Formats: sequence, structure tokens, C-alpha cells
Amino acid sequence: MRKVVLYELLSLDGVAEEPGDWMRDSDRPIFDNLARVIERQDDVLLGRGTFDYWAGYWPASDVEPFASFINGTPKHVFSSHELTQHWANTLVVDRPAEEYVAELKQADGGDIGIHGSISLAQSLLAAGLVDELRLVVAASIAGSGRRLFDDVGKRDGLELAAADRTPKGTLLLTYRSAG
Repeated sequence: MRKVVLYELLSLDGVAEEPGDWMRDSDRPIFDNLARVIERQDDVLLGRGTFDYWAGYWPASDVEPFASFINGTPKHVFSSHELTQHWANTLVVDRPAEEYVAELKQADGGDIGIHGSISLAQSLLAAGLVDELRLVVAASIAGSGRRLFDDVGKRDGLELAAADRTPKGTLLLTYRSAG
């Protein structure tokens, strides 16, 4: 069975909204960590808001390792409306995310990534469909913004699988579902 891996940038107070001035660490260890996460992913789940935001940036970007990955990887975009932007390798999904992802996990392939897409991530966390959390926790407090773990319910059974820190104090954490 395939794993669903959530990769998220967070402030210490749990804000996951598009990094503003609270994400100050963009040194080599951050990109090396991202490369390790995406090397095993061959599908990506995106919410409509993240798709709209990213489709205007990533197709023309040369920021590696993510640009080649996200442009070449199949993107499953959850939306009840037709997309207004074209981005290669994009499939619109108008079914319930929980049902669709449960089926996608049964198919052959590598890991299934969720990047950004806070609402989608929250619904999959609440449904127990996320197998691994790869969290990049910045050494700063955002103070306000959307938080990843709001409205996901109680979640027991996570095991810390790996922890590292960058020279600037950003934490690179991997949690796996114990179930």
C-alpha cells in the first residue's frame, strides 16, 4: 500500500499559511530535506487554492529540487469547478478527497505527497489517511495565520521517526502513524 506523506512548513505556533517573514531559513539543509521527501513521491495532492497560487509560479521556476519535481509529477487537484489555468500533468478531482485518496493508496506506485493545501491536509488528517508527516518547523512565531492542526480532531499514535535541525534552528521532523 502506498503512503500519503504530508510535507508542511510551520512556524513554532503551528501556522502553515504561505510562509511570510516567519520562514527565514532557506539554506542548503532545507532543500536537501525537501529532496529526500520528494524523491519517493510520484503523485501530488493539491487543493484548489494552492493549485491556483502555484500554477502562476512553478511552471516557469528554476528553483530546485522542487521545480522539476512539481512540474513533472501528476498533480491531483481537488476542485468542484473547472481550473482556469493550465499546468502540465494536472488531473481535476471532483469526488470526496477521503474516498479518492483511499483508492489512490491502493494503486501501485510510490508515495503520494501533500504540499501546502492546508484544508485538504486537514481533511485527510482527520480521516486518518496521512501516514507520515514531514514537518519543517521554523524557529519563529508567526502570531497569526491558518494553523495546520486546527479542526483535525485528536490524533494519537504518532511516532517520531527522525529529527534534525539546521544551523539556523529550523527543526526537520518526521512523524509516522503508529497504526
